[in-house]
Amino acid sequence: MDKQSKIYIAGHLGMVGSAIHRKLQALGYDHFVFRSLDELNLSRQEDVEHFFKDEKPEYVFVAAAKVGGIVANNTYRAQFIYENLMIQNNIIHASWQNGVKKLLFLGSSCIYPKNAPQPLREDYLLTGLLEQTNEPYAIAKIAGIKMCESYYRQYGSNFISVMPTNLYGPNDNYDLEKSHVLPALIRKMHLAKCLMQDDWQALRADLGKLPIEDVTGDNSEEEILSMLNKHGISILEPKANSQKPIANKQTPTAKTQLQEVGIKLWGSGEVYREFLHVNDMAAACIHLMQHVDAKKLYEELMQTHINIGTGIDLTIKELAALVKRVTGFTGIIDWDRDKPDGTYKKQLDVSLLSSLNWQPEIGLRDGVEAVYEQYMTAGN
Repeated sequence: MDKQSKIYIAGHLGMVGSAIHRKLQALGYDHFVFRSLDELNLSRQEDVEHFFKDEKPEYVFVAAAKVGGIVANNTYRAQFIYENLMIQNNIIHASWQNGVKKLLFLGSSCIYPKNAPQPLREDYLLTGLLEQTNEPYAIAKIAGIKMCESYYRQYGSNFISVMPTNLYGPNDNYDLEKSHVLPALIRKMHLAKCLMQDDWQALRADLGKLPIEDVTGDNSEEEILSMLNKHGISILEPKANSQKPIANKQTPTAKTQLQEVGIKLWGSGEVYREFLHVNDMAAACIHLMQHVDAKKLYEELMQTHINIGTGIDLTIKELAALVKRVTGFTGIIDWDRDKPDGTYKKQLDVSLLSSLNWQPEIGLRDGVEAVYEQYMTAGN
């Protein structure tokens, strides 16, 4: 890419797409073509074909996708496989039809088999069964990888794929039902801290910016407490030495004595996850777009994609403890072991990425602190 290349970032308003846009701008790129969701439905083939024919982008980043955490993946299974397949198929095929010089497709580390050896190497793809809770999403992403490879094999298209670990950063999704684990932890603990401090101004301000199930800052205290309780943020028993959130009782009212607040989290907390700040992800994508073409990836490196991550993981319990320190929440965490954990461990082997002269720069503690500060100031 040169500085005047025409670049299309599919999903430019999302967390990953916006990070790629910011990084490219910082590097001096300024020739972009964008379409909002209202302007271009990427799941409609005819619309996508007309867009590529009219705009003729030279370089394409496929960061558009339907994404979510374990709850969303397991609940909206049909939507996750259908929408992701349609989006990526339309973009990749239209890119070939219109002579795009290079395309980079972004997937997810959930593509790897549930019981694959650790850390996860690129060549473990398609060597075993997938994790059941996110199988539809993973199958869609695997199809995208193989589509990029196949278009190179048949047509010589310069299309490559990258597989990021769990990402977090600006423009993340903080919906308590559909978000990934890290933004969900940040928001739950922030709301729980506000409740613990009896800070209704802060609670209402948060819900005013991002309502939960149509509950906003304008709802009554009883309605807000009921919604928080539904999402595992509960006032504890108002008695000495109480250590567990209220269970199977009526929702606490606004007049309940505030002694302690607890949050309920899915699973055991004993599974491991790896996290990468989205600004590092964007830098890695641009580095690979500039320095690794399809021929090098498929014929010299003999891989179908490149892992992007830190190569360092931690348990969800350790992550929760980190978020507690950053947010200042001092209440109780109750782990709901009746809920699924997902894959036990998904640590990426990033030796291939390292050999291509790229390393992440943002540590997890620094990254979480920056994200929480951004969350607190967003919309103010």
